[in-house]
Amino acid sequence: MATHAELAARLLRDAAFFFRTVAEQNPVLKDQMEENATVFEQVANMVEADPLGHLPDGE
Repeated sequence: MATHAELAARLLRDAAFFFRTVAEQNPVLKDQMEENATVFEQVANMVEADPLGHLPDGE
């Protein structure tokens, strides 16, 4: 059975894949979609590594 954090990380990675697919199909949006994908993957990594972690103030 998956934890909430594992599910969240999987959903974030699926969203990153979606953004990359949109980027491949739409050159006008490519840079923004790639940036979105990268952010979603970074958050997925954070959720997996430290599910209860806190962001520094101002983030």
